[in-house]
Amino acid sequence: MNALKKLWCRVYQTAFRLALPVLPYREPACFSSIDALREPLCALHPAAALLVTDAFLRKSGLTQPLEDLLSQLSIRCIVYDGVCPNPSVRNAEDALGLYTANGCECLIALGGGSAIDCAKAVGARAAYPRKTLGQLSGLLRVLKRIPPLIAIPTTAGTGSEATLAAVITDSELKHKYTINSFPLIPSHAVLDPAMTRTLPPSLTATTGMDALTHAVEAYIGRSTTRETRRLSLQAVRLIFENLESAYADGDNMTARAQMLNASYAAGVAFTRSYVGYVHALAHSLGGQYNTPHGLANAVLLPHVLSAYGSAAHKKLHDLANAAGVATPGCSDSEAAKRFIAAIRQMNARMGIPDTLPGIRREDIPLMASHADSEANPLYPVPVLMDAKELEKFYYLVAEWRKQP
Repeated sequence: MNALKKLWCRVYQTAFRLALPVLPYREPACFSSIDALREPLCALHPAAALLVTDAFLRKSGLTQPLEDLLSQLSIRCIVYDGVCPNPSVRNAEDALGLYTANGCECLIALGGGSAIDCAKAVGARAAYPRKTLGQLSGLLRVLKRIPPLIAIPTTAGTGSEATLAAVITDSELKHKYTINSFPLIPSHAVLDPAMTRTLPPSLTATTGMDALTHAVEAYIGRSTTRETRRLSLQAVRLIFENLESAYADGDNMTARAQMLNASYAAGVAFTRSYVGYVHALAHSLGGQYNTPHGLANAVLLPHVLSAYGSAAHKKLHDLANAAGVATPGCSDSEAAKRFIAAIRQMNARMGIPDTLPGIRREDIPLMASHADSEANPLYPVPVLMDAKELEKFYYLVAEWRKQP
């Protein structure tokens, strides 16, 4: 990256770091079960609520307790169950049509980050009916209050129940973009490990690594606070202590509860301290190939951390201590190497590959350009890189790099 662009990025990031104490961050009111929503729903008393979920979760019966509760409270439940793994503009527009046509006054997202992000996009469009999601993308474009949004995560990974971000895919342009605005932080969240019980081992693994990526990128960036550092370290410790247990035994409710806590803590941390190039690269892969976000993060994370070099070693030493992989007397560089190696080893033990299929050489410049546009100047990464420098990561994780 040239010197002028580097200067612009660091000035921009410094301005946001100085503004952190006065920006209107908040956390949702948290509950431990769907039944605990009875009181807040009575207080909101919407005539109708739009439930945003996916077809599998509804067919499996996971939405039924919520639908029953709404019926008991005489709140009409309008269901949109068309959310796809990387929620699209079309998903949000179709859900918005149901919301508007049925006079809904409240949004409830039940699912992984895809369902929650889709509901956030519906809320943004409800607040700005004359604007497209593309026009609302970027930083602080949604300033009006959105309808009350209740988030019920069924995965322990995205942390979307605590964040101001929604990630949406424009399927026609093959581009994934973020909407980052304070009104998108949900008003209520339900952290119930029973909602994650049926999550398959592979998704438990990749969504858990998504949470780890949030915590790591929030901690090693240059816009941290005492609280975001505390939450990031807490999340890393909980993930290293519980993720593989939840992966091996989906009925281990203690491990699943701790993973939900870790995901939430990491979400609160990164919504204030931001993420980094791992996320920007993963979003570009998701937009181009529909690559699952958690999988892309898991594969990219050790490569990006290694590329930061000595600029990240001290903070990675802290994370290595939290993960329990550093020994007394370890140097910063040695502890950083151990932490990165521990990530690779945990991926391998959970069956997460170290490459990604489908990457085409001719797509790499465009994806790197998208990653550059997302990350710079906003993300306060340890080492700044431009689009050309980011291209190398796609080559590092491409499945064909292993072929003779």
